[in-house]
Amino acid sequence: MTYSVKEMYYTLQGEGAHTGRPAVFLRFSGCNLWSGREEHRAQAVCRFCDTQFVGVDGPGGGKFDSARELAVAVARQWQAGKAGTPYVVCTGGEPLLQIDGALIAALHEAGFEIGVESNGTIAAPDGIDWLCISPKADATLAQRSGDELKLVYPQLEAEAQPGEFEGLAFRHFYLQPMDGDDLLENTKRAIDYCKQNPRWHLSVQTHKYLGID
Repeated sequence: MTYSVKEMYYTLQGEGAHTGRPAVFLRFSGCNLWSGREEHRAQAVCRFCDTQFVGVDGPGGGKFDSARELAVAVARQWQAGKAGTPYVVCTGGEPLLQIDGALIAALHEAGFEIGVESNGTIAAPDGIDWLCISPKADATLAQRSGDELKLVYPQLEAEAQPGEFEGLAFRHFYLQPMDGDDLLENTKRAIDYCKQNPRWHLSVQTHKYLGID
């Protein structure tokens, strides 16, 4: 299998349960809920994506002809030597369009703990160490268990309300204020909801406040 990667770089995880943890971010190209092109955004299933995942032209990006080749490239990005457990965050776009058993095995062989951030419309293969699902309204949720459910909030559609997801088998439940012109108001609403529903915790995109890529 050939893997298409938009970009790959060493940074800190900026949101969710692993906020502040050093990681290699491995951003795959392509998504099943939006083409990534602005002229298609209004008709997309997910219309609020804030990442660029089209093509393979970002730092560290490219086409990788095998799982081992990609795992070697990921390992080259890790800058902490043998300190701590190397961690890779597979994101997108939608990473589960490309992640398979061969890549999971190759990344584990390279010594990495594997985190995946997915929209949940594709069932995850076995072997992922940390699975974060971010549901999108109007998209059928195929992956209904994992480590972290992170809901961008508020989504106006009725089926994307927090209470709809509380019965799912996740260890952590996060509300993440939707970015954009209404970020301050959305943050206040998310804070109020978490205060009234303590099962939910607030996830803040700290990398944007700190200017971290």
